[in-house]
Amino acid sequence: MIVVFGQTGQVASELSAILPDARFLSRSAADLADPAACGEVIRRLAPEAVINAAAYTAVDKAESEEETALRINGEAPGEMAHACAERGIPLVHISTDYVFGGTGETPFSVDHHTAPLGAYGRTKLAGERAITENCPTYAVLRTSWVFSAHGSNFLKTMLRLSETRDTLNVVGDQIGGPTSARAIAVACKTIAEQLMTDPGKSGIYHFSGSPDVSWADFARAIFKAAGKTMTVNDIPTSEYPTPAVRPLNSRLDCSTLSNFGLERPDWEKDMNDILETLGAKA
Repeated sequence: MIVVFGQTGQVASELSAILPDARFLSRSAADLADPAACGEVIRRLAPEAVINAAAYTAVDKAESEEETALRINGEAPGEMAHACAERGIPLVHISTDYVFGGTGETPFSVDHHTAPLGAYGRTKLAGERAITENCPTYAVLRTSWVFSAHGSNFLKTMLRLSETRDTLNVVGDQIGGPTSARAIAVACKTIAEQLMTDPGKSGIYHFSGSPDVSWADFARAIFKAAGKTMTVNDIPTSEYPTPAVRPLNSRLDCSTLSNFGLERPDWEKDMNDILETLGAKA
């Protein structure tokens, strides 16, 4: 049995479709704000592997709630790591491009130095370190720009705004790889299953959709595929101020995915599939 932390989030929702026999833990079953409880539930359930698909993801809110975000994103994964190490089982953990400083135009390699710009990135980096230092068999999967048919995300926001507007200003100087939650779920399942038999593949990996684009170009692709007549105006990040600083460069070097027989997913294909699911495909 695989235990999954998370139940209603974007990736957890997709994992439920491909891991029907897994045990999914809601907040009431395992609250990441209580890190010790996360370790205890692993010891009690005695799974063959653990996937952590839960996190504090409110990037802007984290600036004023860093202590809470640190418990959820940093301390809870550390407790999971200790429990998994005791049992000798793999832990697959989803992280983020926000651990990097976001400068330059070159994709970040897995061993590039980290330099988070804000609280969210700092807390996610703390979780990474807690896992790599305490769990011998693990995979930290850094990803970016997650979208799906579930929850709140950029694709669904664009569709909602297109109902009442015909022009949008969208940031055009942040570049990254949109990544579907379904693709991340498949990658997590594949990695967990392979680590069960080959712990030597443990490490930090990058997983993002291809090709890299700006938010503005991603928006244009969504509107085109949905048959929406929308004018998208590129604006610089400086004209869209937020409490948390966003990285301009979210490109990730995903070449080491070949260790698991994985490749970067085609985000446009995944986008079209999601639009079909939502009944929004032109």
